[in-house]
Amino acid sequence: MRRIIIDYKKLTPDILNLLVTKFPDGYGDDDIIVFDNHKNETIEAVQVETLDTIYLVKIGSKLRYSMVNYESIEEDDDELDTADTNELGLDENKEE
Repeated sequence: MRRIIIDYKKLTPDILNLLVTKFPDGYGDDDIIVFDNHKNETIEAVQVETLDTIYLVKIGSKLRYSMVNYESIEEDDDELDTADTNELGLDENKEE
């Protein structure tokens, strides 16, 4: 299994989705992994996994903002999808 350290600036939508799914209410102190990198710098990260890769996402002040912002974009998209369906006169809960 591959291990990849990634900065929040380089998060892909897929990895951000993994983070939001794993930590819907945000991450806590118990979720943080602390280690030294090859330059002997102390790194704090949270871990998310796919089938073949473990991602260690570096914690920065903007990571939390990115996660919260991503959640609001998802909620807005869900509301738009429902509004579009209702405008067309379709009801998802109705059987035809």
